[in-house]
Amino acid sequence: MKLPWQKNEDTPETESLSGGAPEADQTSGQPLPKGYTPPKGRPTPKRREVEIERGVIRPAGGVQSQATLRERRKELKASMSKDEWKEYKRKERDDAAKSRREAQVRMDKGDERYLLPRDQGPERRFVRDWVDSRSFINSWVMPVALVLLVVMLVGTWAPTFANIVSMFAMVLIVVFAIEGVILGRRAAAAVRKKFPDTNVGGFSMGFYAYSRVTQPRRWRTPKPQVEAGSKIEP
Repeated sequence: MKLPWQKNEDTPETESLSGGAPEADQTSGQPLPKGYTPPKGRPTPKRREVEIERGVIRPAGGVQSQATLRERRKELKASMSKDEWKEYKRKERDDAAKSRREAQVRMDKGDERYLLPRDQGPERRFVRDWVDSRSFINSWVMPVALVLLVVMLVGTWAPTFANIVSMFAMVLIVVFAIEGVILGRRAAAAVRKKFPDTNVGGFSMGFYAYSRVTQPRRWRTPKPQVEAGSKIEP
């Protein structure tokens, strides 16, 4: 006598579960279990693989070569209709523009992750604050250069006036040079005092300070984070 949960040795497991004869595989003739789904010919791609292919996230292996990116883009274009591809490119341009605007905003705020290599590091951040808190004659380099350009253009009609302005410009150039040397040395000394263990060269810090001073305050990048007249000391 067999109990209800005991199976008949002559009946396949799949038949006892389904209540009838199981479906047979056409290639091997073996019975298939109930609920069997035939393969699609390729594995289902993972969500991460789809996002990498569409450029949503970057692959863990780092930046891919241009040839690989072009090949992926061709495959993506082939899988879309014309209207879908146009919409994808429009969204791609919008996302790129949004990313550039966000990166510029973060760069202006001095976020280290978005700064250029020349602006990175605590020493350069200190130099920027040191420069932005002070007033220098060299901040007028660009306006003076524009005035001299105009004078050179009108000099052919007013040579006497052009000669007078040229002499004045030569005096300004000497003043700019003297102040540039002084502020460069002061900035380098302030960095060495603030960061005694730094390995950044004094000439590099002095030139960085001078290059920032020669830009008008509102044109500087990153934007000034301190008010003019603030006390920034090492």
